[in-house]
Amino acid sequence: MTSVAHAPFAGRLNTLVIDFHMAADRAVLSPRGELVHGCVDTLAETLDALPAGLGGVELGMAGVDFMDTAGLEFLDLLNEYGHHHGIPVTATGWNGQPRRILELAGLDSSDPLRTTRPPTPPVGSSVVALERAEQLRVLQEEIGQLRHAIVSRPMIDQARGVLMATHACTSDQAWDILREASQLSNTKLREVAAAVTAGAAADGPPLPEELRGPLRTAIAHHTG
Repeated sequence: MTSVAHAPFAGRLNTLVIDFHMAADRAVLSPRGELVHGCVDTLAETLDALPAGLGGVELGMAGVDFMDTAGLEFLDLLNEYGHHHGIPVTATGWNGQPRRILELAGLDSSDPLRTTRPPTPPVGSSVVALERAEQLRVLQEEIGQLRHAIVSRPMIDQARGVLMATHACTSDQAWDILREASQLSNTKLREVAAAVTAGAAADGPPLPEELRGPLRTAIAHHTG
């Protein structure tokens, strides 16, 4: 049997497909696609279609390539199903971004349903759901910071080179200078690096006033 859900994400149509077959007294489910809005309804339909008297339910999650907080609700439904029917339910084979989400949520990424936790109370906005939403927000910030770091890295490396040449410091010292100047001036690191690099050009602009003092302090601190 196959169940299908459609949900929008990042401007495109996403599909969750859940195939299942029986292996002795166990139902083997194979979700494919993304665990986003609508995935819980699709799972509920699939679970409702399972025969009575099961000895267990096994999910192979290798075909899932993205999940957001709806994926955690997906797991809650599986957890509740197992408790309600008194049977083991497993979800293994996680990869990539979904696996990272599980790790951030403090769940066992090899099988999050093994993690000891009670079923989520059937309310619209449980404390557990809110906590997991916050954990996902932290992960999204982490990803955003990583992307900014990748984009900013060439500029930061140039600024370190400028500081090394003008103040006879090491690469590590130059990094510490940039970081401390950023903290003292409450300015983003990449903006400090851009200002240092621009100011080193023959016709470059002078350092902004708000950076001059913090940068002098940081240089004195790490090269004095």
